[in-house]
Amino acid sequence: MSFRLSQRDKDIIAFINQFRAVDRDSLVDLFFKQLKSPINACNSVMVRLYRLGLIERTQQYSPTVYLPVDAKIKKNSQKILHFLSILDVYKQMCTYSPPKQVIVEDKPTGRKGGIEPDLFCIFKGSPFWIEIQRNQYSEQKMQAKINLYEEFFFSDEWKALHWQPGERSPIFPSVILVTPVRYAVSSEHIRLIQVANIHELMEKYKSPVKSQKEARSRTNVSSGGVKIKLT
Repeated sequence: MSFRLSQRDKDIIAFINQFRAVDRDSLVDLFFKQLKSPINACNSVMVRLYRLGLIERTQQYSPTVYLPVDAKIKKNSQKILHFLSILDVYKQMCTYSPPKQVIVEDKPTGRKGGIEPDLFCIFKGSPFWIEIQRNQYSEQKMQAKINLYEEFFFSDEWKALHWQPGERSPIFPSVILVTPVRYAVSSEHIRLIQVANIHELMEKYKSPVKSQKEARSRTNVSSGGVKIKLT
């Protein structure tokens, strides 16, 4: 059967492949929001792509969640909620500035037992590894996770990662723990940031001038040039 895909079709399929699990409402926000009837338009496109065998779906959730064709997770797996939480963090970032060089479930060491952040991206000009904690862990377990980042820092392998700026000195990403719980973890070598969500992150690094402007007017949330610096 021959069929032609629009660029939007291709972008949606690529996005689902990248994030592994994407709910209908997120697709509406990211790809159809500008249309007159965004939900209807999204439903129509997704049914067509599903019938063409280009995506999978699970109706165990409401609204429907879409998966890659070769998804290795079961349609009722708790892993889906994990991927949706990663997507939610990405969407929060997009309300301020679309992150670049996005890698879902990054494995920068290339080997088992190394760091495995849920998300890597360059956001507001700075690189971040993001750990999203949906469940509460012991502080010993969280510190062990941070220790792995320190081991990678001392390995110097990170200096050769493909996203490093070739024209400047290599940068070790800040590590963001997105968690409702504050852990007593620390590092003398890497920057750790604990926040409940990305909105809290932006509040932490908002400049005084911007804070005063937003106190007067909150009509344009994403227009500011907030820069999160590593040094």
